[in-house]
Amino acid sequence: MVPPPASITFDVDDTLYLERDYARSGFRAAGAWAERALGLGLLAERAWAAFEAGVRGRVFDVALRDCGCTPTPALVQQLVEVYRAHVPDIALLPDAHALLPRLHPRAALACVTDGPLRSQQAKAQALQLARWLSPLVLTAQWGPGFEKPHPRAFALVEEAHGVRAESCVYVADNPAKDFVAPHARGWRTVRLRRAGGLHAARASGADVDHELPDLEGLPGLLGLQLG
Repeated sequence: MVPPPASITFDVDDTLYLERDYARSGFRAAGAWAERALGLGLLAERAWAAFEAGVRGRVFDVALRDCGCTPTPALVQQLVEVYRAHVPDIALLPDAHALLPRLHPRAALACVTDGPLRSQQAKAQALQLARWLSPLVLTAQWGPGFEKPHPRAFALVEEAHGVRAESCVYVADNPAKDFVAPHARGWRTVRLRRAGGLHAARASGADVDHELPDLEGLPGLLGLQLG
């Protein structure tokens, strides 16, 4: 029988909250800026419609055109800056909100997440992750090349928690990159395949040990008895 883990590390986006909620919050911030600075209404609604239609990486280009505005590189970059710098209106999903304080006394908890540094810092603050998770490893702090699947973040967690790899678990959502490094190091891996997650349709690979639809089943899966 595999003993309960000593260390559990979580991804953030589509693991502890839904990334689409951050996107919608960011579009509202960008839309408010566009209305103030350009007198341009409906940008937030057009951006959200493009996002919902599956547009990625060019949302503001599409939204600006839909609003009758030319998407110059400078204007698009300004909207991206507003999006990344905004204070997000997001919250932990109910299962994460219920689980983290109960899990905290039973195992060392950490976070490893990719993404633009300012955005990830703002998410961590809005979600109050430091209450439960330490270290908060935002891979962008090291610059390009250290995002998942680079192993540096996972080695840092092992050192910070003073544990061996076989005592660690990583809980995340994206089978394209999230599980390569921890699985190779000997961690157990748990994929959350949440309804509404941006990567929910992707099949899991051999580096995923378990799949769950949410966090409610995590303690039982890991053999943790929570009070």
